[in-house]
Amino acid sequence: MPQPPPAEPGMREEEVDTPALLLDLDAFEHNLDTMAALLAPTGTKLRAHAKTHKSPVVALAQMRRGAVGQCVQKVAEAEALAWGGVPDILVSNEVVAPRKLARLAALSGIAKVAVCADDAAGIARIEEAAEAAGIRMTVLVEIDVGAGRCGVDPGPPAVALAERIASSPHLIFGGLQAYHGSAQHRRTKEERVAAIGFAAEGTRRTVEQLRQRGLACAIVGGAGTGTFALEAASGVWTEVQAGSYAFMDADYARNDDPPPFRQSLFVLAQVMSAPRAGVAVLDAGHKAVPTDSGLPLVHGFAGAVYAGASDEHGTLKGEGLPALGQKVRLVPGHCDPTVDRHDWYVGVRRGRVECVWPVAARGGMA
Repeated sequence: MPQPPPAEPGMREEEVDTPALLLDLDAFEHNLDTMAALLAPTGTKLRAHAKTHKSPVVALAQMRRGAVGQCVQKVAEAEALAWGGVPDILVSNEVVAPRKLARLAALSGIAKVAVCADDAAGIARIEEAAEAAGIRMTVLVEIDVGAGRCGVDPGPPAVALAERIASSPHLIFGGLQAYHGSAQHRRTKEERVAAIGFAAEGTRRTVEQLRQRGLACAIVGGAGTGTFALEAASGVWTEVQAGSYAFMDADYARNDDPPPFRQSLFVLAQVMSAPRAGVAVLDAGHKAVPTDSGLPLVHGFAGAVYAGASDEHGTLKGEGLPALGQKVRLVPGHCDPTVDRHDWYVGVRRGRVECVWPVAARGGMA
């Protein structure tokens, strides 16, 4: 059951109950505006990734700045966005369970939806769902451009799947999904350039082979916050799928040339115990801020280090620590799973709560 909001508009930030997911609205809006301005001269569109924010409110703010739609990883996320008024959604992932495909097909009544496939058997399942729903479902072929996760090999294997989709009366070939996820966090610019160069070669070759078979790619999608400028400059990708840019996190900050966005997402915590000199214990542990991409950073306390976490506690060590009862902003290591820990965004501007938004697709694993 969703928890009550930890704040109300008009409160001072110090009054917000903790732990809470805090969104610095000035930094957040700066990030949305910056991405729109950077992409505008390239002609590449933004299909922002909602697996980061899980919120129709954030999605619509991105679309007001020119995003053509949203992508998601789960059908439940697509449902939350469609019901929240987002009109164009790509599931940038494979969906094979018949029940999930039926749910996705049902959304076509209120939004434009598409899905990815990397296997002929998966395409057959999508086809069955589309036929049962009496619709034509748009399907993109996902190619493996270096991540080694989902995706068929570029070139002839991808062309064969595209022809299978295009031959079906119940499906529409929508283009290619070419996302190199692991390239986002390669620490040096040289590594990222090399990874995206490899991805571009395979993607460009596949687009050309499809053209020779009379198949146009309405969408060539991919790219993330760490490499979007490279894909946008390549002339290959038509859409970039950055998500973290809206919030940022400590892991992106570790890249040698970090993306040009501000930290806008924080977990607000409170010192609940100060048992000895050099130690302060926060009420934000694993259940409030994940550690899959490293421990969070302590914002505004130069001598403080978040030294370790348990389920409900986070231990700070160092000098100049916050006092008992004091509130502290933490910079999460990985913004996506951090958002999924919370029911509400608390939007703050200049020390005051301006808005409270639900994390509508929280826990949407189906």
